[in-house]
Amino acid sequence: MPPDRMDQDPPGPGGGDLLIREARIVTAPAGTGYRRGREMGRLEVWKEADLLIRDGRIQRIDARIRAPGWVPEIRAEGRVVLPGLVDAHTHACWAGSRVPEWRARLGGASYPSILREGGGILSTVRAVRESSEVILAAQLRVRLGWLLEEGTTTVEVKSGYGLDTDTELRMLRAIRRAGADWPGRVIPTACLGHARDPDQPDQVNRTIRETLPAISREFPGIVVDAYCEEGAWSLDECLRLFEAARELGHPVRVHADQFTSLGMIPEAVRRGFHSVDHLEASTRDHLRLLARSGTAGVLLPISGFHLDDRYAQGRSLVDGGGAVVVATNWNPGSAPSPSLPLAAALAVRKCGLTPPEAIAAITANGAVLLGRPELGRIAPGLPADLVLLRHRDERELVHTVGGSPVLLVVCGGRPVAGPLAASVGHNGPPTRP
Repeated sequence: MPPDRMDQDPPGPGGGDLLIREARIVTAPAGTGYRRGREMGRLEVWKEADLLIRDGRIQRIDARIRAPGWVPEIRAEGRVVLPGLVDAHTHACWAGSRVPEWRARLGGASYPSILREGGGILSTVRAVRESSEVILAAQLRVRLGWLLEEGTTTVEVKSGYGLDTDTELRMLRAIRRAGADWPGRVIPTACLGHARDPDQPDQVNRTIRETLPAISREFPGIVVDAYCEEGAWSLDECLRLFEAARELGHPVRVHADQFTSLGMIPEAVRRGFHSVDHLEASTRDHLRLLARSGTAGVLLPISGFHLDDRYAQGRSLVDGGGAVVVATNWNPGSAPSPSLPLAAALAVRKCGLTPPEAIAAITANGAVLLGRPELGRIAPGLPADLVLLRHRDERELVHTVGGSPVLLVVCGGRPVAGPLAASVGHNGPPTRP
């Protein structure tokens, strides 16, 4: 037995145990609130450090840690360990395919024009309405596996492809069902104002009067979201929904300013919404207002990459002292990618973030937005959700584009994904990349 190992009884049921040696450990500093402004660029780094996980939590970070002989060991050989990535905005529960409409986009059609023709999100709505809860959950489980392979250990998943009470409830139940047996953490959001249903002329009133109370009874306190945009829900309609939701005890997030600025940011700031997401069309004055508020700005650059090469002014938000989150917006139409590393790489190239700021935006700040500030960081006592990268420099996460940067994903101390996951065991020599 090596001199830095010792004998103890193995653990009982619960979280996993693991020892990662000689790692470059990178994390946002301690704190339970957002990293704002220039603070986003300040990361803590341990060089050539060992990290010991016991019962699913980080127990110790130090040099040459002694651990029980039965604890599996990985030698990182100077490679980067990050907190498990946090994707705070996805629409990963869907059915059907949007590939056919892509041809129209490649031919020059805009997304709003496709939406007006009954395509876009409405084609997904039809497919979801025809799918059972079991089918929706099964398809979501597959996508959750893809997220793990990209390093995401905590993900927000929205409903919103139902546009009626029964289907919205079915989606949220499917999200709950799929998340129950996923090793990471799934945070549901009720996106009740996602699109206009041409077959429901009284849709807004019915959503407020019928759908929202039904959601509130089965999912009390769930975050409520809507899409404020021309061709979708108007500013006034969104605010009516949100006021009703807040009266029932629901926090609020909102999609706004993707194509058109309708004035949502001042309203969101005044009402204390949790976040405003998209921001591609936001004015500089509104971004300054958002940056000075307690409302987070969520950048979704994969949408711009896929749709129209338009991106939010992330640099303005950071320089103004704002709290910035980066997410994938993974959905079948406007952001067909589960890759947070890609979203972060685009946030650096197109939104003006620095590499350290982008890392904070896909870890600690995403976790705070989802109400789980104990996630997205590395420190003793916190849950052991970690990602071991192929790289020895954390900036490579956003510099290298294409191909997964992930060697190993750990959830609750257990290896769950990545090329090294199958080789980490209790017997034999330490696992090496």
